[in-house]
Amino acid sequence: MRLSSLLTSTARWGRAGFALGALALLAGCDYNFWRMDGHQSTITVAGPVARSQLEVFYVTCWVTLVIFILVGGVLAYATLKFRAKTEAEEKAIPPEQGHGNPLIELGLIGASVLALVIIAIPTLKGIWYTYDVPEDRKADTYEITATGYQWWFKFEYPSEQIAGSGALTTGNELVIPAGRPVRVNVRAIDVIHSFWVPKLAGKVDMIPNRGNFLWLQADEPGYFWGQCAEYCGDSHAVMRFRVIALSPKDFADWVAQQTSPARNVTPKPGETAKAQFASLRTFKQNESGITDKYDVAPLEAWKAKQFPEKGENAALIAQGKALFVSKTCASCHEVRGHGAAGISGPNLTHIGARSMLAAGLIENNAEQLQRWIHDPGAVKPGNKMAKGYLDNNIKLTPENEVALVAYLQSLK
Repeated sequence: MRLSSLLTSTARWGRAGFALGALALLAGCDYNFWRMDGHQSTITVAGPVARSQLEVFYVTCWVTLVIFILVGGVLAYATLKFRAKTEAEEKAIPPEQGHGNPLIELGLIGASVLALVIIAIPTLKGIWYTYDVPEDRKADTYEITATGYQWWFKFEYPSEQIAGSGALTTGNELVIPAGRPVRVNVRAIDVIHSFWVPKLAGKVDMIPNRGNFLWLQADEPGYFWGQCAEYCGDSHAVMRFRVIALSPKDFADWVAQQTSPARNVTPKPGETAKAQFASLRTFKQNESGITDKYDVAPLEAWKAKQFPEKGENAALIAQGKALFVSKTCASCHEVRGHGAAGISGPNLTHIGARSMLAAGLIENNAEQLQRWIHDPGAVKPGNKMAKGYLDNNIKLTPENEVALVAYLQSLK
């Protein structure tokens, strides 16, 4: 076979292979890719702030689409009409180039200015609208403070004060009332982070020593994914959080539960701790820690977590409670009513009622909680809990891990 024929054949089969590969790739895409309804989609929105920003995006898309069609059409017309049709025309010396048509040039400048104005008007309107809660809604505003750490989020509720403990505090799950504007004061302790809930609002930087804020609102009860959107270190990509919007009654019930002390489970006389543990299975690197069932109905899964686990063993829970103190967990975490008052880590007073662990990275179930306790550095590289294990020489046996899991899961 001649070299030229071989190259032609190779190129032909290469293009065919690329086309088949592209089709296979697209066929394997998740259904959410096509309807743009992923967890952090900015196209499927659920609140007025995100909706306002989406409208600006659509206006920009339509303007740029019109520009693309016009420019592409003119380019295609000029290419076809003025192409060299004969060999003589190809070799001909190009004619002397003129300055151009001033009327066309001025028209293009005017059209460009008009396009910018069309985009600028809704953009400025959106900036003013999303900057702060509208005046006619401010009286109904609920206020929350979000603080970014490497690599987790703390949420404080200034209007929900607890006697002797200050404001209600949670970690990595922001629960808000649906249908009501929420003003979020954003802060940072260590480095610059960024607060972003795509379906509810845009991004706002959390800067150390500088106050910032945004507002958001969920139209209806729902479960929304949030993310730090500013590179902040090793585990930036897995610095996540959740926003749970509840009906007014459900929100009031949640506040009442969260402002109460940690739940106490007392062993019955003669009750012994059951050996409800097995050797922890080996997890693959970067293995997902979220079950399909949870992913399909996250709000329902979250609501189910608000109730005590079935088959609790009070004696095992008591062992875990003692280990929580003896293994120095209480030096970093607070469990209100159980004598633990640490402040450098997330508040764990009601950790059992949360749906996620490790700042939204893994599901809050017995297996994943034991995975986290066993080796937090393998789940989230560089986190302070892993460093604390080394600094304090913390060693945990499988029995210790299961007792701690039972205790933490009991904190509803």
